[in-house]
Amino acid sequence: MSGKASSSQSSIGLSGSGALSHVYIPYLPLRCSVAGSRGLFYDDGNKLLLSPTSDQVFCWKTVPFDPVVTPTSDSISEGPILSIRYSLDAKFIAVQRSDHEIQFWDRGSGETFSQRCRSESESILGFFWTDCPMCDVVFVKTSGLDLFAYNSESRSLQLVETRKLHVSWYVYTHESRLVLLASGMQCKIFNGFQLSSAGIIRLPKFEMAMAKSEANNKPVLAAEDIFIATIYGRIYCLQVDRIAMLLHSYRFYRDVVVQQGSLPIYSSKVAVSVVDNVLLVHQVDAKVVILYDIFADSRAPISAPLPLLFRGFPRSNSSSLRPNREDTESSEVNVMSDHEAIVYGDDWSFLVPDLICDVVNQLLWKIHLDLEAISASSSEVPSVLEFLQRRKLEANKAKQLCLSIARTVILERRPVSTVSRAIDVLVSSYSHSVKTGTYIKGIKSGKTSPSIVPQTSGPRSSADVSASRVCAVGKSIKHESAAGVDSESPNRFLNISDSDSEEIASFEPPRTTSNNVQLFDGKLARGKLTGAETSGGEVRSSSLRSGNSPLDANVLEQQESQPTSPVISSDEMYSFVFAPVEEEMIGEPSYLVAIIVEFLRSANLEKVEVHPNLYVLTIQLLSRSERYAELGQFVLNKILEPSREVAMQLLESGRQHSLTRKLGLDMLRQLSLHHDYVLLLVQDGYYLEALRYARKYKVSTVRASLFLESAFTSNDLQHLAAVLRFFSDFIPGFRDTSDHDTYYRILNERNSSIAA
Repeated sequence: MSGKASSSQSSIGLSGSGALSHVYIPYLPLRCSVAGSRGLFYDDGNKLLLSPTSDQVFCWKTVPFDPVVTPTSDSISEGPILSIRYSLDAKFIAVQRSDHEIQFWDRGSGETFSQRCRSESESILGFFWTDCPMCDVVFVKTSGLDLFAYNSESRSLQLVETRKLHVSWYVYTHESRLVLLASGMQCKIFNGFQLSSAGIIRLPKFEMAMAKSEANNKPVLAAEDIFIATIYGRIYCLQVDRIAMLLHSYRFYRDVVVQQGSLPIYSSKVAVSVVDNVLLVHQVDAKVVILYDIFADSRAPISAPLPLLFRGFPRSNSSSLRPNREDTESSEVNVMSDHEAIVYGDDWSFLVPDLICDVVNQLLWKIHLDLEAISASSSEVPSVLEFLQRRKLEANKAKQLCLSIARTVILERRPVSTVSRAIDVLVSSYSHSVKTGTYIKGIKSGKTSPSIVPQTSGPRSSADVSASRVCAVGKSIKHESAAGVDSESPNRFLNISDSDSEEIASFEPPRTTSNNVQLFDGKLARGKLTGAETSGGEVRSSSLRSGNSPLDANVLEQQESQPTSPVISSDEMYSFVFAPVEEEMIGEPSYLVAIIVEFLRSANLEKVEVHPNLYVLTIQLLSRSERYAELGQFVLNKILEPSREVAMQLLESGRQHSLTRKLGLDMLRQLSLHHDYVLLLVQDGYYLEALRYARKYKVSTVRASLFLESAFTSNDLQHLAAVLRFFSDFIPGFRDTSDHDTYYRILNERNSSIAA
């Protein structure tokens, strides 16, 4: 769908301008200008931007998004081009030549064949390739759907099934594998089908809400008013109601379509993007964007509307950029004229989820969230942390912001209740990630997104891009959205088992993901052209559950580059929050103790193991303020979990308080740390008690010299003689050691002096 702007346009660059925005477009764009181009098309199934000429088609990969990616090309015959797409296994190119004909090229042999409408009274509205096991390509016609399978023997398409319906227009997204067919006088009655590797599912017919402008005037719903968006793995349809100035949202289930509320809009021209599961509603006329995080079905925006802005836009003219550059192409990449920096231009087309195509200037931009600006715009700390904990694309950035916020609220001495709620968010998020097995630090999948032609190269980056077809005049008539993980929907209706990157693979051998799931290239099988193979039959069978289960999108695409999780472990809480805060806080430590107690409470509730050093820090803070009685209660009530580190800190802090030191000794015994216990008894002068304990528990790791030295220091010759006799009788070979000789001679000398 097209997101055209009003005639009044502004050129904005953010190189040091300091302008505020929560959403931005970073420089550089992907430049896709080709001499003789007949327009730009977006191949949603393969994530390719296509620019056909009279006899060739040039394509650029958009996943991963690389502004300097090298285009590849294929030869095609001359003729009109209404739409163009590669097959999911990249073996065929399909071009819609007219309303009645689609032409196919076999890229391997160069052979062509065509498929025409059987009746002149029906027209082809469009087509798409599918990984459905019963068909390979679907024609959407005014009379319904035609499902075709490729016959390798006859090298032609074979009609598998026809779904008869009246269709005015349609919307399809490859990520969701969902096609919506509009019909009726107002085009507000919809039939939906999901065609995936699990089969074909027909959704119940439903009608969209539309306000009436006048009694006798019924507005007609247009394709540009419908967006399919996948957010947290849940498939939504967003419908613009221009009369009511509302954006209605619908969620799809197997047996029902549920309207889940409406969002206000402030522009007659609206576009939608999805970035890292955040819904962006572009108010095109107003030139602002409103952000929504609908994870908890909230209809409140994340923050106030702000403009969509360019960042890193070089204001220098081309002459200042070109010196010292011999590569003309490199120079062109770094030059951008003012008219190219127009925000919400007339010829902008928004490719859901996060791409913008400037058709006139032949540029492709990628939208980004400014997590730091979003975090700074809200004073609701728990809400901000919840938002950041759900971010995946910039997980490391989100984690650092969470740690910074946690430190700040403590250093600012916010109310304990506020800090407690913030801690609960971080602890519960970590606990949930551990229980669900999603907490994997620093894991990156070895899987890459292969190109249509192996010569294509360029730097790799993590990105999830979905689809919309962009026609030559800048209008996009198809929409697609990114697949996310629906963490709160355990009873999914459908998991599409093939990731989109697999479906375009035809030149690489089978490869293995980080989850040990083997991925196969698309191939010809059973006399039909298939997309990507499923990795196991259990995926399909589990996908076909009955009941009003939610209809969810393919979740595997996000695994192409799995970033570090944004959740924060208890070890990280100690190392990056409590330890640094303790160094900076001056004065009475009772506030920090109260915060740590809240963290311990939350960790205990979520059954999260706490770093022992945090208990040690608590002891240090309590003893520093001489709160020994409270410290004793913490130990006796197991608020401080017993450990060697805790015991040693109790002994250290107990130098000025004997009862605290005794708690440390008792903890060593409780933990059966016999060596440490005996050693400390000896150091405290209780060598006889240590000797009896060592004999009882067979502790042989403490040197005999320590006992003898402690007995000698006491100036009690009888005790020294008893200790010496003990080691002589129970330690084999002790009589031959230097310790025996030394202290035996000392005893003889002392006895001789006493006798004299």
